[in-house]
Amino acid sequence: MRPVCLPDAVLLLAVASAAPALAQAPAAQPRTPVAPATFQVSRASSPIRVDGVLDEPAWATATVIPITYEWTPGDNVEPPVRTDCLVTFDERRLYVAFRAHDPEPSRIRAHLMDRDSIDTFVQDDHVGVMIDTFNDERRAYQFRINPLGVQADAVFSEQDGIEDWSWDMIWDSRGRVTDDGYVVELALPFNQLRFPSAAGAQTWGFEASRSWPRSVRHRMTSHWRDRNKGCVLCEENKIVGLEGLEPGRNLEIDPTVTGTQTGEREPFPSGDFDDRRDAEAGVTLRWGITPNLTLSGTANPDFSQVEADVAQLDVNQRFALFYPEKRPFFLEGIDFFATPLQVVFTRTVVDPYGGAKLTGKIGRNALGVFTAVDSLNNLVFPSNQGSDFGSLDANVTTSVVRYRRDVGTRSTVGTLVASREGEAYHNRQLGADGFIQFTQSDTLAWQALWSSTRYPDATAETYGQPLGTFDGGAFTAAYQHVSRSWQWFAQYEDLSPEFRSDTGYVPRVDQRELEGMVGRVFWGDGHRWFTRLIAALRASRTYDYAGQLTDQRVSPGISYQGPWQAAVELAIPRETVRYLGVEYDYWRPVVFAEFQPSGRVKGGLIVRAGGDVDYDNGRPADSVLLGPSVELKLGRPVNLQLQHTHQWLDVDGGRLFEAGLTELRAVYHFNVRTFVRAILQYTDVTRDPALYLFPVPERSARLFSQYLFSFKVNPQTVLFLGYSDTSLGGRTGPSSLDLTQSNRTLFVKLGYAWLP
Repeated sequence: MRPVCLPDAVLLLAVASAAPALAQAPAAQPRTPVAPATFQVSRASSPIRVDGVLDEPAWATATVIPITYEWTPGDNVEPPVRTDCLVTFDERRLYVAFRAHDPEPSRIRAHLMDRDSIDTFVQDDHVGVMIDTFNDERRAYQFRINPLGVQADAVFSEQDGIEDWSWDMIWDSRGRVTDDGYVVELALPFNQLRFPSAAGAQTWGFEASRSWPRSVRHRMTSHWRDRNKGCVLCEENKIVGLEGLEPGRNLEIDPTVTGTQTGEREPFPSGDFDDRRDAEAGVTLRWGITPNLTLSGTANPDFSQVEADVAQLDVNQRFALFYPEKRPFFLEGIDFFATPLQVVFTRTVVDPYGGAKLTGKIGRNALGVFTAVDSLNNLVFPSNQGSDFGSLDANVTTSVVRYRRDVGTRSTVGTLVASREGEAYHNRQLGADGFIQFTQSDTLAWQALWSSTRYPDATAETYGQPLGTFDGGAFTAAYQHVSRSWQWFAQYEDLSPEFRSDTGYVPRVDQRELEGMVGRVFWGDGHRWFTRLIAALRASRTYDYAGQLTDQRVSPGISYQGPWQAAVELAIPRETVRYLGVEYDYWRPVVFAEFQPSGRVKGGLIVRAGGDVDYDNGRPADSVLLGPSVELKLGRPVNLQLQHTHQWLDVDGGRLFEAGLTELRAVYHFNVRTFVRAILQYTDVTRDPALYLFPVPERSARLFSQYLFSFKVNPQTVLFLGYSDTSLGGRTGPSSLDLTQSNRTLFVKLGYAWLP
């Protein structure tokens, strides 16, 4: 995992004239620093019904936690709008409510969407809480709600910098827009949370927050935020008085039934469809062995992709593309398995018969154990120059054990053991790692790993891998400084040619890389033509184990944030790449811009142009990449997202290829639980066969479509009805391009969350 760092970006200074009127407004002055407050929370004086109407007597006596600081764009200034957070509890649930006042309720941004659609969610007005139930300032639960009651929940890990929105909890919320703003009410069951098992009153870290997006996005909180500190949980408020908490049985059983009809055209493209029908039952179990330790198991799981992967252009690529994990069983508790190198990546598990996971924290000790038996073994064969891919049609067992212990206030040490075992095959890893926080602005993260690997002889010979068992090593260390005015980091990474991490995502080895960055930060306050400027210089050098320089990059830059929620970045990197014994030097500037002039429209554009390398044929090239995107909201129920990527590569003799990728996502929401969605992805690649050293089609195309009806009572009680298909086309001459359907799938899935 690379440290959080600044983007390679340089400001387009013309943006400075975009908001001249704002430059004349007086700047709000920051206030005197205030220590985090502690709030006494009392038991509810009456039953509470979560309906978005705060008319129960319990709310009249609830603890009020005011949101009194704007931390961006203002620096702990008085918020532009008033917000009160109310907190109380009973023996089963923690109750939180917000009264969010607004001088212009008609401008409140509130739309229907699926839960955890975080990229769209953050464009809306919303409120939220972050709760550190262990009060150790290391890990917290996060809950956000928009004015219509749409939910987003996550686990935040301070050390790993992970905000995991794939984590799901069953909780209740309601919201409604009023004449003077909006009201939100939520209830968090204690049997869904993890907290210390203590008989007396507990103290939890607590933050109440509000996002108010207008020309700029105003973010407000209940406590002081110091820009010289790189930590978040260290500044939270505390709530006390939580006693007599009942964690419940901490048992959840989620049975599923899935029916599919899948057709493949065999042979393609002249054959007929071979349709197969299948119906399967599966079950996932979650058991809180203790309030701190959770055991999850799944048998015959249904891992159908309800959410299609974002399409990516796979042309002129050296290394394996990264597709994020989206399957809930694997995502739950993923931060327990995080390490500086990504040696746990669960998408390497393809089609498991079953799996089990144990995660939790007892005192200063955090533990993650995971195992799965898979019917297919997909492999990436990494090197310095590129990645190759293979697959073994044989059962394989994946196992990971991760242990981490808290040291001092915020530092940790840990170890990891990971393996994949199959017939005539194994990949085993053993390592140690650490995280040291010298100050609240300075950290050091490191990891050392050893691996032992053996491939079947036929596989090793096919992909040019060593025969027999071979060993490798890996090491990384990264120092990072984050403060109000300066940010920098330095990182060293060393991966031997024989190192393999088949449980993770490590697409490149045989490298020794040194990378660094230094950046100066300038802050606005929402009343000027900018809210933040960052001027940065980033550089890296990579050598292989023979001592040959293979990559070098020097990239100065500045990034801009300002009115209309604008973000503009421009980088001018000078790059050196040594590929197949030939060195290439070139400039390749890149510009990224994003604007949101209203709550209904968001637009973006990426442009990259300059020198490049033709990796297919090993020669210098020039390339251009254009990537416009737009998101439209039509009323509250309709969301349209359209993005296009267009890329071409020129070499001596002409244009080698031209590729286009278009994706459309259209969603109609009936309410917070029900929607219908269509996804269309079209890829079209045109090549000049005369410029290739090997045969290629003159043109190839792919059209993927997916249609889904979704009804969710909660994250596990669901009904999905969907259809998807793929059509392919190609030509080697001047004939027209015809798309032929190659596969099709119709599926229905029922899932139920049973909490006995």
